Amino acid sequence: MSTSCRAHGGNQVVGGLDAIGGQRFDSSILLLVGGLMTLGAVMVYSASVTAQGAEFAWRQWWNTPLRQSVFALVGFFAMVYVAHLDYRLWAWERRGEGWWSGALYLLAAGLLVAMLIPGVGTSALGARRALVVLTNPIPLSFQPAEFAKVALIVWLAAVLTRPGCDLTSFRNGFAPALVSAGILIALTGIEDFGTAALMGVITLAMLLLAGARWFHLLGTGALGVAAGAGLLMLRPHRWQRIVTFFSEDPDTSGDAYQVTQSLIAIGSGGWWGRGLGAGVQKLGYLPQDNNDFIFSIVCEEIGVVGGLVVIALFLLLLWRGWRIARYALDPFARLLAAGVTLTLCLQAAFNIGVVTNSVPTKGISLPFVSAGGSGVLFLGMAAGLLAAVGRCRRADPL
Repeated sequence: MSTSCRAHGGNQVVGGLDAIGGQRFDSSILLLVGGLMTLGAVMVYSASVTAQGAEFAWRQWWNTPLRQSVFALVGFFAMVYVAHLDYRLWAWERRGEGWWSGALYLLAAGLLVAMLIPGVGTSALGARRALVVLTNPIPLSFQPAEFAKVALIVWLAAVLTRPGCDLTSFRNGFAPALVSAGILIALTGIEDFGTAALMGVITLAMLLLAGARWFHLLGTGALGVAAGAGLLMLRPHRWQRIVTFFSEDPDTSGDAYQVTQSLIAIGSGGWWGRGLGAGVQKLGYLPQDNNDFIFSIVCEEIGVVGGLVVIALFLLLLWRGWRIARYALDPFARLLAAGVTLTLCLQAAFNIGVVTNSVPTKGISLPFVSAGGSGVLFLGMAAGLLAAVGRCRRADPL
């Protein structure tokens, strides 16, 4: 099938790859993600600074506002850098290749194991989810689970398109991909059930897109449900959240307190909101207001209209990412683009579902908007991969 890489009326070759419009990446992805990062920096500052003091000072690095702005800048430039790279670096197109994607997978697994070691991984809110990078002069840590999400996408795209992979065969194609993905998911799920559930859904989706048999997928889905039930039982509070969600009369001052305050924030904002910085729920009423429940603060301060803008940005990202996947030049690029797009948009859907009480409460951030450097950095790099794939396309969709 022919390819189309137009540049000023003609075809242009840049570093062995054709470029669309003379660019080395798809700029629409960078614009959408950059817009979400900017909105996130503003809203995290608004949600954090009122209760902590409005003055802008270096001391705020140890809090949230200044730090989030720096992380947003770092994440954006990391995205631009990755967007300039040749995405085929991670592919497994010939025998003997796949080293880079394999190294990424092993690094993710190693970091997840290190996180689980007492004294190495750090605990917060009852879970061990982070590794400390620096303590002085500036405290820095990161969450290996955020890195593992990106590593899983790259590894699955590579292993499912490697030479000799036959997904119709359980032994020679389906099982190796499933087992390797299952290791990352299990290591993540010990401390972070929400991220593990997301990774499981992405794994099934990528296997389906790669051509796996329905019989194998249904069996894997049943196994995943059983494993998920086991992870729920591993921590009593996880199961309690499920019980609370399905309860006809939940305790709004107890287990249902957080989601109740979230709904109050959303409802009190009306169509146009209370005004940026004028929210009330962030004054100690809504836990995790600048992180998992930042969407509630968006709706409270800039209204339903502001919430709809956030949703529209993710829908545009979904449309653009899916289009990039459809027009991708090769199977690896197609799976990589689809995996990144599904990860970003499904995570956003899960987060918004939690804060609107549409799904059981679980700690999962809103991509690029919630506070936290790990998510902004690593998901920014994933968006860069999507933009890199978007630089080239077929003349006709697959």
